Amino acid sequence: MQTRLSDTARQLPRADEAESILRSCVHCGFCNATCPTYQLTGDELDGPRGRIYLMKEMLEGNEPGEGTQQHLDACLSCRACETTCPSGVDYHSLLDIARPELERQVPRSTRERLLRRGLRALMPHPRLFATLMGLGRLARPLAPAALKEKIPAKVPAAGHWPGGGHPRRVALLAGCVQPALSPNTNAATARVLDRLGIGAEVWSGAGCCGAVDYHLDGQATGLDRARRNIDAWIAALDDGVEAIIPTASGCGAFIKEYGKVLRDDPAYADKAHRVSEHTRDPAEFLAQENLETLAVHTESRLAFQCPCTLQHGQRLAGVTEGVLTRLGFDLTPVPDAHLCCGSAGTYSITQPAMARQLRDNKLDALESGQPDHIATANIGCQMHLGAAGRTPVRHWIEVVDQGLSETLDRD
Repeated sequence: MQTRLSDTARQLPRADEAESILRSCVHCGFCNATCPTYQLTGDELDGPRGRIYLMKEMLEGNEPGEGTQQHLDACLSCRACETTCPSGVDYHSLLDIARPELERQVPRSTRERLLRRGLRALMPHPRLFATLMGLGRLARPLAPAALKEKIPAKVPAAGHWPGGGHPRRVALLAGCVQPALSPNTNAATARVLDRLGIGAEVWSGAGCCGAVDYHLDGQATGLDRARRNIDAWIAALDDGVEAIIPTASGCGAFIKEYGKVLRDDPAYADKAHRVSEHTRDPAEFLAQENLETLAVHTESRLAFQCPCTLQHGQRLAGVTEGVLTRLGFDLTPVPDAHLCCGSAGTYSITQPAMARQLRDNKLDALESGQPDHIATANIGCQMHLGAAGRTPVRHWIEVVDQGLSETLDRD
C-alpha cells in the first residue's frame, strides 16, 4: 500500500517500522474473515483492514477524531488477523505504534482516563489486588450484577508446593491477578513438573510482566517492568534454570516479545532476547517431556478454549490439545476455535458489551460438544468465561494435576 508519513509522524521512534508495516498490507480483506469484532458488527472500520486505514490516515497527517479512537479501542488485539494474513502484516506492532500517538491527539474523557489509570494502578500489584478482591467478596451480595460477576464468590485454595531438590529446574511467574483469583494454578504446575523430576520455583525479583501497562497507554512503565524481570531471570538462567514458564498465556506472549520491544535498548537488548528465547508456555515445555510416564485418571469430557495469546500470539495452536490427548483426556470439538472469548486483558472491563457478546458466542461453541468442564490457559479467559455461571472453567494444568491425584488415590 502506498504510504507517505507526515513530517510529524516521521519523528516517532518507530516511524520506519510503521511505514514498513503499512506498505506490507495489500488490503485483500482476508483478515476480516477471522476478526471477532467485524463478525459482530459487520463494520469495515471494526475489522483489521479498516483499522489499518484509520491508522494510515492519522500517520499521514489527517486529524483523527473520537470515531478513530472508538474503532481502535474496540480492537481486541487478539491477533487472529495475523495468523490469517497472507502478506504477514505485523498488525499488533502497528497498533502499539499508533495508539500512543492517537492518545496524544485525541484526549479521553475524564471517566475513560480514570478507568485506565485505575486498572494500571491496581492490576500489576498482587497484594493490593488481593486485598481489594477480598473486600469485594465481602460486599459481593450487595454489588450490582455487572460488578458481581467480576468477583468470584469462592477461590479454591492452593495445594501444597513440592519440596524440589531436582537437578532440573524452571522458574514460574507468580503473576499479578492469578495469585488472588486462582492461587492453585502455579502450585498445580509445580506438582505436575515434580512428577517429571523437575523443580519449579518463583524467582525473587520478578513481578508483573508489563503487558497491562504496555497495552493500556503506559508503554514506558511496561518496559520498566520488563527490565526488572529480565534482571531477575538472567540471574535465574545463570544459576542453572533451564526455562521461564508463565502459566498465564497472556504473560507468556508478552515476555516472548521482550527481545522485540527492547531491541533498541543497548543495555537490555541482548538480555531481553535471551529471556524471550528461554520462555516456554507450560504445554510447550511439557510437550517435549516423556508424558507417557504419567498415569492420569479421568472420565470427564473436556473442551479446551485456546486463548488468543496462545494460538495467535505465541503460535501454539494445538499444542495444549496434543498434551491433553497424550495424557488420555477426551477432548470435545470446538467450532470457530480461532475466535476470541472477549476477555483480552482489560477488554472485558473497558468494552463490556462487546466482551459479553463474544463470551456468550464462545461458550455456545465450547458447550456444543457437551463437555463436563472447560479448560483454558489464561487467567483472564478463565475468569471471563467462568463469570457466566455456565460450564465450570479451570486452567488445564489444574485438571491434569487433579487427574494425577485421583490416579494416586486409586492406587
